[in-house]
Amino acid sequence: MRVLPTLLTLLLSVPLSLQANNDAQQEFEQQAAVAIKEFASSLKNALMEAMKDGGPIESIAVCNLVAPTIAAEMSKKYGMEIGRTSLRVRNPANEADVWETSVLQQFQNRLNGGEAIQKLTFSEKVETELGSNRRMMKAIPTDKLCLSCHGSKIAEPVQAMIDQYYPEDMATGFKLGDIRGAFTVSREVEDQ
Repeated sequence: MRVLPTLLTLLLSVPLSLQANNDAQQEFEQQAAVAIKEFASSLKNALMEAMKDGGPIESIAVCNLVAPTIAAEMSKKYGMEIGRTSLRVRNPANEADVWETSVLQQFQNRLNGGEAIQKLTFSEKVETELGSNRRMMKAIPTDKLCLSCHGSKIAEPVQAMIDQYYPEDMATGFKLGDIRGAFTVSREVEDQ
């Protein structure tokens, strides 16, 4: 009877497959966390340097020109797509997709429930019509550095520069400690 060995093989392979998927997800999460940390650090350093050199107006240029370059470099270095998104984007190119929107809404609910903003991360394997992706997001807190360009009281010359670079801007009115947006990471799953 060949049915019994085939059934036994099938039953034994399911837990092994699940464990392999869990291991791959954990490895992705660790790599994504490292990539996000480096991206966040590089971006913050560039923004702080710009603020020191030319104030908020200079930092707008960094967000417009330098941030996409840093994201592309990090994406290439880590072999995954790395970027930023928000429910209220400044740059339409960073608009959240359906999955990211759902995660950002979950982050807001978790923050409202008392969870620390620094702990707001989420990852999962996502199936789409184009294949499988491992995805992860980490919330970006609004800190003091953000408020001169994303707060409620933006100086007129800064607002004029924002309007010039981002005529469809929706990324103002944030308060200290709000979720400004999130870092987002995606990698195609090659091993089906």
